[in-house]
Amino acid sequence: MKADPRGVLTGTHFIDGDHACCEGALAAGARFAAGYPITPSTEVVERFAQRVPTVGGCFIQMEDELAASITLQGGVWGGAKAFTVTSGPGFSLMMEHIGYAAMTETPCVFVDVQRGGPSTGLPTLPAQGDMMQAKWGSHGDYEIIALCPNSPQECFDLTIKAFNLAEEYRVPVMFMMDEVVGHMTEKVVIPPADQIEVVPRNHTRKPVEEFLPYATNGNQVPEMVHAGEGYKFHVTGLTHDERGYPNMTPAVQQKLVTRLQNKIRNAVDRITMYEEDATDNSDVIVVSYGITSRVAQRAIDMARDRGLKVGKLRLITAWPFPDRKIANLAERTKAFVVPELNLGQMSREVERAAGGKAKTYLVPHAGGSVHRPEEILNVIQEAAR
Repeated sequence: MKADPRGVLTGTHFIDGDHACCEGALAAGARFAAGYPITPSTEVVERFAQRVPTVGGCFIQMEDELAASITLQGGVWGGAKAFTVTSGPGFSLMMEHIGYAAMTETPCVFVDVQRGGPSTGLPTLPAQGDMMQAKWGSHGDYEIIALCPNSPQECFDLTIKAFNLAEEYRVPVMFMMDEVVGHMTEKVVIPPADQIEVVPRNHTRKPVEEFLPYATNGNQVPEMVHAGEGYKFHVTGLTHDERGYPNMTPAVQQKLVTRLQNKIRNAVDRITMYEEDATDNSDVIVVSYGITSRVAQRAIDMARDRGLKVGKLRLITAWPFPDRKIANLAERTKAFVVPELNLGQMSREVERAAGGKAKTYLVPHAGGSVHRPEEILNVIQEAAR
């Protein structure tokens, strides 16, 4: 492998989703990762550990996922773009520190290669059971961003997007892969570095005496500084004022937590991404994400061959959820069909956003394998009646 000085391994490759995710992180400028081995995500950081020393970075294996999920945040405050990688049980352990990253507005990426659960469940087999945990796993009111790739190519492209969103909004971004996408091998095209958009850290230009770590300039996202640069700042998970120091008053809590939510909620239309096909005149719209979207495509094709009017909405951004898009589609369709490798998670968001204007049909699957297209087709036919 020969990379350019920025670490970008330009060219056409035949690699799996885990390795493509690693290459995306390097192309986005990630130079630090902390992690703990767990199937089926370990390949991401195995490759990173091999590749990152060539561009001046570092990987450290921690004693567990708790240590990994806080160590990466220290790397960020030290000046690096950083991430960690895990799967279901490790993701559960990281929830406290995801809340900490949200509260301290630490830009970072959490890669979750989902597998069957609960508990240790099915370590080597797929599921999509962590979707609600990604949004609601930590306590309190906050917002995160979550992306769902459905191919190794998207594992590369969307990992870069994840780092860019983390920097733009100073939030933890969840990268919600699944075992099949992580382990499938396909063609991945990596463009030259000068063709890859990389969002830099929004470092302050204010002098030391004027800088307040959590003051904003009208866009609800504070500028940032790093340890060792001479600035005075305090990082705490406690409710804090613009100086970063604890302030336990209800007024400060209201101001801070509202801003943490609104910096994402006010930008939903800019953040949310989806793939849409033939939704204008469809009786049924299939909403899917991740590996399930590829199986669903076959079911959609089979339904169209039978003369049914079926549209497709593939969620690329799971969180924030595209409420307005679903609500608009509900005005002109009879039903949504939502296949998931769980027993019902994002389907509930579809049902909520549809507001009773269109019926929602879940196609559940507990995991361990993917749906058969015929399972999804049967529900499409039922919904179209």
